[in-house]
Amino acid sequence: MHIHAYEKIWLAFAIVLILLLLGSVTYGAVGPGVAMVADSEGQIDATALDEDERFAEPRVEQVGENHYAAYVVAYQFGFEPDPIVVPANSRVTLHVTSRDVIHGFEVVGTNANTMVVPGEVSEITVEVGEPQEYGLLCNEYCGAGHHAMEGKLHVVPREEFESSDGGESA
Repeated sequence: MHIHAYEKIWLAFAIVLILLLLGSVTYGAVGPGVAMVADSEGQIDATALDEDERFAEPRVEQVGENHYAAYVVAYQFGFEPDPIVVPANSRVTLHVTSRDVIHGFEVVGTNANTMVVPGEVSEITVEVGEPQEYGLLCNEYCGAGHHAMEGKLHVVPREEFESSDGGESA
């Protein structure tokens, strides 16, 4: 059987495209460090968040030098606390859970984006710089008021943060 030269070229081109597709899918799955919500913290009771010391009073607290933890509860149709106030030039680990349905949690302008599942704690870390305001969006359809579900992440000067209710030490 004789294969024409143009058929060989197209066959080689098709094989290269298939290999590129497989390579890009493999890289997309493991390359950028995308991971599912870890179950390292275990399940929590979404109906009893008031009994969980982390989420009974959603807040921001200092956990290290220039490192803060924010405990956030998503609900239909908002985030608590709102706004989340953090000091400038710090690292903030956001611990987010939901009390009712699946929500999304995206800090607009950063790569912080996670799914918030009732009974799970999503944990993402953001480096914040100079004082500014970031938007928070729910990017998972969560009901009739989803379009209005938004919040704010305020990055304020350190002096302003320490003089406010923030700056609690762990």
